[in-house]
Amino acid sequence: MTPRAFKRIKKEIAYEKVLSSYSLPRDGLCSGRLRRREDRCQGDTSNDGSNSSSPVSITLATGGTTGTYYAVGNALVTTLDGKLSLSKLTAVDSGASKANVQLVTAGSAQMSILQSDVLNYAHNGAGGETMFDGAADTNSLWVAGVYNETVQLVTSPDITDISQLKGKTVCVGDVGSGTALNAAQVLEAYGMTFDDINVMYDSFAGGADALKNGQCDAAFTVAGAPTPALTDLATTYSFNMPSLSDEAVAYLTSNYPFLVQDNLAGDTYPCLNGEEIVCVAVKAVFTASKDLSEDVVYEITKAMFDNQAELANAQAKFGFLNPEDAVAGSFDLHPGAEKYYKEIGVL
Repeated sequence: MTPRAFKRIKKEIAYEKVLSSYSLPRDGLCSGRLRRREDRCQGDTSNDGSNSSSPVSITLATGGTTGTYYAVGNALVTTLDGKLSLSKLTAVDSGASKANVQLVTAGSAQMSILQSDVLNYAHNGAGGETMFDGAADTNSLWVAGVYNETVQLVTSPDITDISQLKGKTVCVGDVGSGTALNAAQVLEAYGMTFDDINVMYDSFAGGADALKNGQCDAAFTVAGAPTPALTDLATTYSFNMPSLSDEAVAYLTSNYPFLVQDNLAGDTYPCLNGEEIVCVAVKAVFTASKDLSEDVVYEITKAMFDNQAELANAQAKFGFLNPEDAVAGSFDLHPGAEKYYKEIGVL
């Protein structure tokens, strides 16, 4: 072998050794260049964000595209874009509360917005056959309650006290709805069940029409106040909103920990004539999968409160966000959220 041939073979062997320490990804080059075998391409693997140099992708399940949950979720995603180092959020529309619990359990979403009572039903396998009766689902953990969704009862002008509903026709929401469950809870606080009233199952829009036409005496709705449907109703119908008694509030908040007292200001609706109305409310809650790491959820929770003013400018509901209310009525906090609340002295 000539010296020149020996040098060429030696150079090829050295090149092969260098090349063997690199590999091409299955789907091609990462960032247009070779990478060492021990290096990962971003997005090659999914993880909980606890041990990754790249942000974990998080899908946030919200609600229907015309609803408040969808608007709130997208405001969070837009506002926190570029402010998180451990995760990247994307909001998607969904079927709302119960569906969102199921999406997180299936792994199709890692965070969601839902009602606190639905989260409670999921964790306790309760709420009847339309919810989670006998089939507990504890995969979604509480991160932050954002705003109240008030259990509001509107009645005909002659009804001034909730105890007067006995024997009356009452619209309690659609069959199997969260509103119907909340209506049953309020009646229970007054020693009544659906057997004590003439139950009308319909949406609040249907109930409002029936109220105006004299076909029912009262209607329940669960929504953030002021509720546009009630504001519209007030322009054509002078309804009453009976307050809960102190005893009823105590009963409801002790027996149903997801309910919190929520007093409506006297100017919430024109027909209240300045009188404050005592109600209870569930909360619209951000949740996170128990599989998301403590660090990831801590960063998201902290970022929400650090950027609360900007969030409120993007979506008015974030104007109600504060640490104390965020944990009011809470249960099964995600460890990352719990770490933040303990750090600031709320817990």
